[in-house]
Order: sequence, then structure tokens, then C-alpha cells
Amino acid sequence: MKKENFITLILSTIGGILFAIGMCMCLLPEWNAFTQGVIVAAVGAVVLLIMLIVRRKMKGKPAIKISSKTVGTVALGIVGALVLGVGMCMTMVWEGLMIPGIIVGVVGIVLLLCLIPLCKGLK
Repeated sequence: MKKENFITLILSTIGGILFAIGMCMCLLPEWNAFTQGVIVAAVGAVVLLIMLIVRRKMKGKPAIKISSKTVGTVALGIVGALVLGVGMCMTMVWEGLMIPGIIVGVVGIVLLLCLIPLCKGLK
């Protein structure tokens, strides 16, 4: 295993676990730990961002290259994840919105699937 892959593995595991635990702390009212969950999730997100920067530096690339394509890709990812999340809330949390929630969720999935050709391109 290359050094860059090992570092990525360790940092992404730590960041992902911290982020997931933080989200559970925020979203499960039984835990009564919303504020602490926000802090833990933010630390996890920062570790994941550090992992991205470190990986790019180890490959000899600039830390983050900001272009209009990058901004559009990130925006599409955020919108797609939010739409999918709203669809899930509509089906599982809010009463009487099962069918509209499924439709909104499918729209979110389609938006997220649009990221594949945007990032990889069509050949």
C-alpha cells in the first residue's frame, strides 16, 4: 500500500466516524446531545477536508483548485443531497407524505447521479 493511500485511509476513517457520530448525536433526541453533536460533526468535516488537502499535496497537485466547474459540481452535490434528505424526511418523519416523499427522493437520487458524468465525463 502506498503511503498516500494509507494516510487517506486513516484520515477518512477518523473523519467519517466523527462525522457520523456527530450526526447521530444531533438527530437522535434520546441522546440529548445536539450541541455536542454539532461540534463532533464539525470536527469530522474538518478532518475530512484536511484529508483532501493532504492527499492532493502528496500527489504533487495544488491543495484545492477552484474553478467554475468545481463550484458547480459542489453546488449540485449539495442540492442533490438536500433534496434526497428532504424526500427521506417526507417519507419517514412527516405524516401523510409518503408518495410525494418518494418522488422528491428519486429527484434527489437523479441529481446525485448527474454528478457521475459531470466528474468523470462521457466517453
